[in-house]
Formats: sequence, C-alpha cells, structure tokens
Amino acid sequence: MRRVLLVAMMMMGVLAGAAFAQAQQQEPCPVPGENNSFMGIQTVRLWPGPAPEAKGTTCWDVPTMTIFEPQHGHANGSAVVIFPGGAYAHLAANLEGGQVAEWFTARGFRAFVISYRLSSHGYILPIPLLDARRAIQTVRARAADYDIDPNRIVLIGFSAGGHLAALASTQFLPGNPNAEDPIDRVSSRPDFLVLGYPWIGAISSDTSHLSYCKLFNVMDRCEELRKKYSPDLYVTKDTPPTFWYHTFNDGTVPVEQGLRFYEALVKAGVPAEAHIFANGPHGTGLGSGDPALDQWPSLLETWLRLHGLLDKSKAAQ
Repeated sequence: MRRVLLVAMMMMGVLAGAAFAQAQQQEPCPVPGENNSFMGIQTVRLWPGPAPEAKGTTCWDVPTMTIFEPQHGHANGSAVVIFPGGAYAHLAANLEGGQVAEWFTARGFRAFVISYRLSSHGYILPIPLLDARRAIQTVRARAADYDIDPNRIVLIGFSAGGHLAALASTQFLPGNPNAEDPIDRVSSRPDFLVLGYPWIGAISSDTSHLSYCKLFNVMDRCEELRKKYSPDLYVTKDTPPTFWYHTFNDGTVPVEQGLRFYEALVKAGVPAEAHIFANGPHGTGLGSGDPALDQWPSLLETWLRLHGLLDKSKAAQ
C-alpha cells in the first residue's frame, strides 16, 4: 500500500509539472506599450530599461503592470495591486488578475495587475520579489499621476501570488530618500494585504503537497530558500492589516499554511480577519458558484469599507 501511495504521489507531481509547462506555453504574456484606451487599460514596464537580472528580452523577461481605470468615473482614491497565482509557473491572468481588477474598479479603485517574472522561465526567488516591490513602489511614487492616495494601497495575491504578496508585505523596502530613481525613494510596504488561498508554505522539501523546491528542481537549496522566503517567519508589528480566506478542503495548498501566517499576525498584534470555508477547490478566484464560497468578496467589501477605502472623502487631497 505504501508503495502504491508513493507511486501515485510521483504521478501527481509529473502530471502537475506537465500541466504547468503546457499552460505557460499556451498563455500569452502582456506586451508593454499596448494601450486599449477604449477599455481604459494600459500596460507599462516596471523598469524603463532591462529589469535587474533579466535573462533576455522576451515579454517573459519584462515585468509589467497593466492599469485599469475606476469604472463609471467614480474614483475613490484607493489603489489595488494584484498578483495573480499560477505556482510561479504561469499566471492566472484572467481568473486572478483581470476579473479581480474589474471587481475593484467597479468600487472606485484604480487597479494594477502585475506580470512578475516566473521561476518556470529561470527566475528563482528572490527575482519575483524584486518585481513585487518595484510594482508597489511605482504605484506609490506615481500616486499623483494615478489620482490615488499613496497611503491607501491594497495588495492582493492568490495562491503563488498570495505567497509573493505576503513576502512583499513582510520583507518590504523602506525607500531610500537619496536614490537617483524617484521610484526607489518611496517605501514598498503596502498599506493593506488581502490573501486568497495563499501558498504560504511553498518553499518546502515536503513533497506530500505542492512544493516549489520540487517543481523547480532546487531541492538542494530548499532549506536555504525556506529560511529566506517563508512569509510567516518575517511577520512583525509593521506587517499591514490583513484579510485572508481559504477553504478547509483545499487539496493543493493545505489550509494549515495560511493558518501559520494568521497565527504569526495575531502574535505580532497585526489586525487580521480570517475566513475559512468548509468546501471549495484551490483556485476559485472570486468564487466558484458555491453559495457559501461566493460570499467571500462581500466579506472583503465590508472589510474595505471598515478601513475607509471605499470612501473618497477619507483619501488625502
């Protein structure tokens, strides 16, 4: 029985790897400079020239930010930066990017969907974290251009994007006021953090669940990477207020991983709200049609309202 179980687990890993490889080959990546003004969408580079440690010049080597304008002209002065998931192998750009941006812009946010560099294209951590920090700094440094309050930046991430969002929220840069680049002068700390089924325990040598180390063949460095890039190890009182949701029977990312992060928030005294739903698979985005799980965006909206993020009058003028 034990041998059968091990063989089954190995087959699951092979199938998962093949699925990720197929997805990354089929999925297009954003091209900077494309601008659909009719839809109020624009894509820009995070760096004007080659990104730090870029390996080439394809669109997968160029981290970008796709900007969605507030709908109906009702800007509330808040911004949301969105990290789609995809196991660092691809990006769920629509389910956990575009759809989420539309939800926020319908409520007056200006939304920024980030295409960060992927480990499937050779960009092992911390490279995605460099892109994540740069994205938040760019939004804050250009707050006046985007008509947003630089102190009302929400960061949301799903699955691997949730791991990256949690990393960016616990390992942020304070900003260097003497930097030549004005974007480097501001902090990369988001003001609020939202996590959807985050892959908090991504960096693990335990292959009984999805493992970053196994997936990208870095098992020999796994313990080193785990100590550096496990968000729950870096929570402090300065970690932003957090909203987290997960499902009890998530078969890809065990709910215990998110609980570790939540417990660290509680110990650090960080205001945190948690919602664990009984049923629902991994990767549901804004909902899966389940009457219970579909309630989480409404709970998030209440949380955003309680923090004054839907009220334009509370934004800095």
